[in-house]
Amino acid sequence: MSLPAPLGRRAAVEFVGTGALVATAVGSGIQATKLSQDIGVQLLANSLATVFGLGTLILLLGPVSGAHFNPVVTLAAWWTGRRDGDGPALREIVAYVPAQVAGAIGGAVLADAMFAEPLAHWSTHDRWAPHLWLGEVVATAGLILLVLGLARAGRAHFAPAAVASYIGAAYWFTSSTSFANPAVTVGRAFTDTFAGIAPASVLPFIAAQLVGLVVGLALVAVLFGRPTPAADDVVPPQAAHLAAADR
Repeated sequence: MSLPAPLGRRAAVEFVGTGALVATAVGSGIQATKLSQDIGVQLLANSLATVFGLGTLILLLGPVSGAHFNPVVTLAAWWTGRRDGDGPALREIVAYVPAQVAGAIGGAVLADAMFAEPLAHWSTHDRWAPHLWLGEVVATAGLILLVLGLARAGRAHFAPAAVASYIGAAYWFTSSTSFANPAVTVGRAFTDTFAGIAPASVLPFIAAQLVGLVVGLALVAVLFGRPTPAADDVVPPQAAHLAAADR
């Protein structure tokens, strides 16, 4: 087994990966609104671009950092691995989470710059409603169940396709269009475009995502139990995430 990359490199990968994910979600949203006035077509284009981008990023960067790209995935990996010592340490969380948030903000600004939109402009897209918060709980719980469940089932090698497919589906079956990612939520507050979220809506979304994290961990415990000592197939806990995004 190869030694893990230095923590600084892994944090840099989380920064770049999360930034690329948000740039994909925001940039494809801007492009979609320029090419079509049909909201359904816009959402379809946005979701497809996010699916392909997320799958590619997990496949490429997973071997380096685990391709979390999402604070709730990082926290889930830490919580489930804390007893056996096979999850990220607290110092890794301290490195990963700020890198993910900074990357998400940078990705939103980059997308705005590529399409000549105002840079770092607060979003006016209000997403404040209980049914949207419920959608975030469901989306995040499902993501955590998938990421950890794949590892428990010995099918972590399917993570790039499975996580990307789940996020693409959750775009459509959740009312919130599945942000499921606190870092991505913060980043998308910095763009007043199709994929943005108003700053006042950010904290309730993050709170719902943290509830979803707890629900997802509970589902993993109920459905899969504790991992067996022989299970060494560790999923590169995405990102998902991913995190990915309304549109």
